[in-house]
Amino acid sequence: MSWQILILAFVTLQRLSELIVSRRNTARLIAAGGHEVGAGHYPLIVAVHGLWLAGLWWLAPGHDIVWPLLGLYVIFQFFRFWILLSLGKRWTTRIIIVPGETLVARGPYKFLKHPNYVLVMAEIACMPAIFGLGWFAFLFTILNAGVLFIRIRAENAALEPLR
Repeated sequence: MSWQILILAFVTLQRLSELIVSRRNTARLIAAGGHEVGAGHYPLIVAVHGLWLAGLWWLAPGHDIVWPLLGLYVIFQFFRFWILLSLGKRWTTRIIIVPGETLVARGPYKFLKHPNYVLVMAEIACMPAIFGLGWFAFLFTILNAGVLFIRIRAENAALEPLR
């Protein structure tokens, strides 16, 4: 098995496991009286991320690996762990508002309003670049920025009463 396939398998398994965690956390938050905000744009997020991953599987095998960028991506995973640890059972891929909850203000959330989105932007750009697919990195950085523009506006509006 090639390094390219191993890297893509890791990213795919990571994303699938995150969806499982997100689904579990979403159900728990809804059961606690939470409600979803901005559900209309969620399929767009899924489409962009799904196409990004599918495109990587199609294009990356056979390309050389830029090892320093892979090292950078590994560093990003420590940031991901910090984010997930900071949010705990409140981490989800959806915007769920639970009445009476306060904003998380620990971990990277002490320093950034949306550290998870910063991470996702970095990963969307970095992973294709690892395989020398600069045009693909650029394309999906633009697509992801468009989706995040919608997402962050919806999330900020939903979280404003908690600030």
